[in-house]
Amino acid sequence: MTQLLTGMAVMLGAALLFVGIFRRLGLGATLGYIVGGAVIGPQLLGLVGRPETIMSVSEIGIALLLFLVGLELRPSRLWRLKHDIFGLGLLQVVMSGLALAVLIHFLVGLSWQASLALGLPLGLSSTAQVLPMLRSSGELNTPYGERAFSILLFQDLSLIPLITIVAVMSRAPQPDAPGGWQLALYTVGAVVGLVLVGRYVLNPLFRLIGRLGERELFVVAGLFAVIAASALMHWLHLSVALGAFVAGVMLAESPYRHELESDVEPFRSILLGLFFMSVGMLLDLGVIAQRPLTVVGLAVLVIAVKAALLYPLARLFGMPQGRAISLALLLSQAGEFGFVLFAQATAAQLITVEGASLFGAVVTLSMAATPFLMRLIEWLQRRLPDAPSDHQGPEFSPETNAIVVGYGRFGQTVAQMLQAKRIPVTLIDLQAELIERAEEFGTKVYYGDGTRLDLLRLAGAESAEAILFCHDDPELGPEKLQPIIEAFPQALIMVRVFDRRQMIALDGLGIPLMQREVFESAVTMGSAALRRLGIAGREVGRVEREYRTRDSERLQLQSETGDLHAGKDRSFGEDRSLPDEPVKEAS
Repeated sequence: MTQLLTGMAVMLGAALLFVGIFRRLGLGATLGYIVGGAVIGPQLLGLVGRPETIMSVSEIGIALLLFLVGLELRPSRLWRLKHDIFGLGLLQVVMSGLALAVLIHFLVGLSWQASLALGLPLGLSSTAQVLPMLRSSGELNTPYGERAFSILLFQDLSLIPLITIVAVMSRAPQPDAPGGWQLALYTVGAVVGLVLVGRYVLNPLFRLIGRLGERELFVVAGLFAVIAASALMHWLHLSVALGAFVAGVMLAESPYRHELESDVEPFRSILLGLFFMSVGMLLDLGVIAQRPLTVVGLAVLVIAVKAALLYPLARLFGMPQGRAISLALLLSQAGEFGFVLFAQATAAQLITVEGASLFGAVVTLSMAATPFLMRLIEWLQRRLPDAPSDHQGPEFSPETNAIVVGYGRFGQTVAQMLQAKRIPVTLIDLQAELIERAEEFGTKVYYGDGTRLDLLRLAGAESAEAILFCHDDPELGPEKLQPIIEAFPQALIMVRVFDRRQMIALDGLGIPLMQREVFESAVTMGSAALRRLGIAGREVGRVEREYRTRDSERLQLQSETGDLHAGKDRSFGEDRSLPDEPVKEAS
């Protein structure tokens, strides 16, 4: 017991340290978990043993991840993605796997059977890395995110035929192992069974729990659904993650979907972190030390080949150039299923233990490269706007009276109000997925960084009457806005600011209007709350006027002194309430 608690404490402590450092460096949590696991694992400090056991337990984190993704995909939407899943996904797996197998055969000199056993798994990408990135960035439900998810889902489905291929080539056949046709039947039967259980057992169960009002039971029931579905698939020698995904899809139309999502998410985060730590612990540093150039070269080869093949496929399926490049880089790493298939190939005597360690290091190194690839994508999108995107730049825009920079929730409202009075507007945004979504509604948004002088000139800023910065950019400061104000003195400049700190930083530029993004909506809600709580309408209006006056005075003091604590006595609090308005006596 002491050893278990000590190991858990060491792992969590290492996760806190390394993830915190790597987050601070902008390299992402995944790389922090992998490096932390390598440091405390048997290869270096040896503080925690039995990484294989940790990985087998933490693989539940991948199942929970697929369950959460399934909750976001109604069956009708999944059916809509069938062409991407079985078209783009199939082509990516087959072409990448076979290409890598051929290269391994000629470059490393292995047999065709061994090359296939290594190349096909390397064609798969890391679901555990990519899906959290898409979810956290809000891109999972965009056309770009759906394409990435479709490929990942087919890769998960392909685990079954890949295991079958390894079993067929095995030099140590297992008579009790199910054949390929049996696995296919098991898959169909298990999926149909899970669909029926989800419809006739799980949904009524959650309705019953909802009536009981016990939140703890939601947690228990959610984990039961995931683990039971995963256990069934594992018992049938099928994909554990696929079972959890099907369970999630079956509950996607449940009214308790959001409750389940919030309850399961913490378990997913912890277990997925432990999974990546176990990947670091299993990393054979001795192999890397003996053949560093081979490992690095093979990892680069995997990334380059997969990206080079996926890019034309994405273009073939109608993706814009910029989105195709992003997708190709996003899915260019090898994935966690490589460890599973390498173990199968070792047991089948297709590859040696040393070979499995070497290519396991290649998989880990390619996964560790993903945060750097993401930074490369961001660099391409921000620094070379013409390179990664097929979306038109503002040089193609007609001459207009106003330029709106940023077409998110804030910018949409501003633009529509101007268009309500037939004022022509040029819309500019840097987010390609937002531009694609706007096009679905017939709105033309031009691609580019609207804080660049050259791009604003292309958009017609020299004759524009107004330039409205509506994008969410807390870093937008005087160094960017001052040149714009000087270059286009005829234009009315208005800025959406994140908070009072940003407003204070921009004070002195003479900007006619700086609007804090949540100020008006917060005042509106506060006034509505006062009315609903029985405060008279006249008194509510007085509170709102007084609050606005005091906030303005406090903001002026803060700007003059540079101290955010200045004017603290002007804010309301428990001991600083607004006295009731005195009642005037009748004369």
